[in-house]
Amino acid sequence: MNAGPVGPVPDSAVPVAVLRARAYLSRVAEPPAPGLAALAAEVGAVEAADRVRRGEVSERVAAETAARRAVERADADLATAAAAGVRLLVPEHPDWPGEPLADLAACGVPDLAPPVALWVRGPGSLARMCVRATGVVGARAATGYGLHVAAEFGAGLVDGGHTVVSGAAIGIDGAAHRGALGVDGPTVAVLACGADRAYPAAHQGLIARIAASGLVVSEYPPGSVPARHRFLVRNRLIAGLSAATVVVEAGLRSGATRTASDAATLGRPVLAVPGPVTSGVSAGCHRLVREGAVLVTRVEEVLEELGPIGAHLAADPPGERRATDALDPVGRLVHDALPAREAREVGWLAREAGVPVGSVRVALVDLERRGLADHRNGRWQLRPERLRTGGGG
Repeated sequence: MNAGPVGPVPDSAVPVAVLRARAYLSRVAEPPAPGLAALAAEVGAVEAADRVRRGEVSERVAAETAARRAVERADADLATAAAAGVRLLVPEHPDWPGEPLADLAACGVPDLAPPVALWVRGPGSLARMCVRATGVVGARAATGYGLHVAAEFGAGLVDGGHTVVSGAAIGIDGAAHRGALGVDGPTVAVLACGADRAYPAAHQGLIARIAASGLVVSEYPPGSVPARHRFLVRNRLIAGLSAATVVVEAGLRSGATRTASDAATLGRPVLAVPGPVTSGVSAGCHRLVREGAVLVTRVEEVLEELGPIGAHLAADPPGERRATDALDPVGRLVHDALPAREAREVGWLAREAGVPVGSVRVALVDLERRGLADHRNGRWQLRPERLRTGGGG
């Protein structure tokens, strides 16, 4: 079992002025805000906030911030967050997952712009938890098969040293989180609302459990309500925080396939679980496989794909063992030649099998020992299935 995430570095590592500036920037634009993110990265959070307040910004940033630049809620948001056990994590903080989120900025896709800050709830260190993190996502209207696989993958990934990242939604997301929690492992829930809220309401208990041992993460300030577009926007964070994304069940057009698309754009591996070809909630997975995603059926295959070469080699699953599996080539030929209803002499068997008489005699002794042949009055025939012993060797 995984011992759980290492605790975060205290917020005192960041000047108060920077926290207040990032809190303001977090509310002033609706994510993703590529212009604002780039400005903050270029001139620093404090200067970026001052320029936005004064309106001395580029047209792009002005378009992103014009509607809210007069909204001064930084201190109130920080106080509300603290009362709910939420803290503001910023790029200037040692716990910021800089390496994985850097790809969001580097990819150059506006819809995948990095967040200007993250509001987090829980004892974990996001940077440490993302060192080996895997996204597990899928359909809300999941089947029993999908829920079982997601839970197995969640637990198996934790046992393999990974953090499970998902969106805390009904269905596959929730099952993956529960699988991780079931083996006392680290898991991160990325929400499309404030980190102080529980959405969906049915997962209030689950989100509380995640916050107690892992992390609940959002780029939306405290009190923010979920909105349809915010679910698609937050999916880029699931992809960005994860070294790879596993899609367990997904429709052709779904949030899970959007997360997979974001991961592929970031150059991260995408893995997909197959389902029945008649299942609509597996159609998206099947299309992902056709487009290059790695097909996985067991968590061992996921670990093999994600780990260093040779670190996690997935053994072939056990198959049905037959009594004839241990026969040599001559033994198989003689066994195939044995009649089921009428015993035959050795010469007849030799002609039927195309094997010399001496070799047939040796093979017949072995077949009898294994319980596959019967010897009657100098003749041989196949032993009936109901009488076979399974033999030795």
